[in-house]
Amino acid sequence: MDFPLPIRAVVIDLDGTLLDTAPDLADAAAAMAAELGVPAVDETRLKTYIGNGVSRLVKRVLTGEMEAEPPADLFGRALPVFEKYYAQWVSRKSRPFPGVVEGLDAFKAMGLHLACITNKAERFTHPLLKDTGLIDYFELILSGDTLPEKKPSPLPLRHACQVFGIRPAELLLIGDSLNDTQAARAAGCPVFCVPYGYNRGRPVEELDLDRVVPSLAEAARLVRKA
Repeated sequence: MDFPLPIRAVVIDLDGTLLDTAPDLADAAAAMAAELGVPAVDETRLKTYIGNGVSRLVKRVLTGEMEAEPPADLFGRALPVFEKYYAQWVSRKSRPFPGVVEGLDAFKAMGLHLACITNKAERFTHPLLKDTGLIDYFELILSGDTLPEKKPSPLPLRHACQVFGIRPAELLLIGDSLNDTQAARAAGCPVFCVPYGYNRGRPVEELDLDRVVPSLAEAARLVRKA
């Protein structure tokens, strides 16, 4: 792949790419565990659980495993408790990672379309982006419950291409995890990953991607408007 990459739109993941949301997720998980009387999970471990939406995160907290299913009655009690606390604390500690605002400003200055695509539910996504001052950067925001499918499905990326009237090759996805790279490859989009996110505790260098970028600011230096 030749750089600077000629593109017309940039789609960016939320948790672990734009924002460090782990502290607020960890606080909600700890409060849920205390209320239900189940073992707590520390923030380091919880970071490896992020990326597939709140329901899966709660299941991982309850079971200590990535794909296991907790007892249905326990999960039925746990999910609303977690959501109660997370709704209260969604942006209490979450902050943009270094280089995020500079990168977004640079993309805007190039005249590129910007979208945020996340697996987080809309009821948490919009307040979080608003409270952290990022919401106005994005022409399009797709949450985990906006469309019938979420990442790693390519549907959200294909939808963004339709909205912006561009080809998949003209849309760059910037993320931090396997979900992002799988969605991009399935959609036919180039993909960068940042190394500081929540890729289940694994290095992003192991993923099928086009570039590891230390920050969004550096990503902006590797692209140009097609």
